[in-house]
Amino acid sequence: MEFFSVDNLGKRFGGLKAIDSLGFSVNKGEIFSVIGPNGAGKSTLFNCINGLYRPDEGSIRFKGEELIGLKTHEVAARGIGRTFQNLELFENMTTMENLMLGRHMHMKTGLMASTLMFRRGAKASQDEIQNRAEVEKIIDLLELQSIRNKFVSQLPYGAKKLVELGRALAAEPELLLLDEPAAGLTNDEKEELIFWIRDIRDELGITIIMIEHNMQMVAEISDRVMAINFGKKLVEGLVDEVTSHEEVIKAYLGEGV
Repeated sequence: MEFFSVDNLGKRFGGLKAIDSLGFSVNKGEIFSVIGPNGAGKSTLFNCINGLYRPDEGSIRFKGEELIGLKTHEVAARGIGRTFQNLELFENMTTMENLMLGRHMHMKTGLMASTLMFRRGAKASQDEIQNRAEVEKIIDLLELQSIRNKFVSQLPYGAKKLVELGRALAAEPELLLLDEPAAGLTNDEKEELIFWIRDIRDELGITIIMIEHNMQMVAEISDRVMAINFGKKLVEGLVDEVTSHEEVIKAYLGEGV
């Protein structure tokens, strides 16, 4: 059984084919990168995977189960997490509070139970302790100790990107979709991000599909790469095979790559 696969996927917006007969598969434990010029359909692909868009045709399967037709929270409950190009954080909450929100699917008690949280032995209290313990692991992994109690609105952009990554990890995904994680980061921050993405795969065992324009980063951490343009696959394979392919070079002309 394939871990994750996309087959003959299509998505149209009016007369525009944003995704056109796209197919690929990702093995468990891989870092699989999707590259392509602006407007190639990369984010549309992610939106189809996590249920924001419903494809017009094709199949998306995760561990043998069809995902098309599921809502975003149902896809997340299956074990697929995501970060976004545009940060989706709660600015007036702390880093810890944002990370705890990522645990909502694992919280067993509701609002009424949480009001009794501080009663000795209360289920909500035990639930809170367990979920905070999981969040602490993420704080340690991403070295967020110094900003744990700071409001997100007070953080620099690079730190906010890490908080969003941490919140995605808090849901304990088996497959993580990273949408341009290096965008807007300094060179030093990009180097640190490469280190953390490797740790996420190697230490947490999370499979990663990454959209990224930074080709140095793609080359350093990807097991395999797929290039797309106008929603169609140009080529798929090892980094050197893909980046040296004639169609990929043509697609990137004018993109500064």
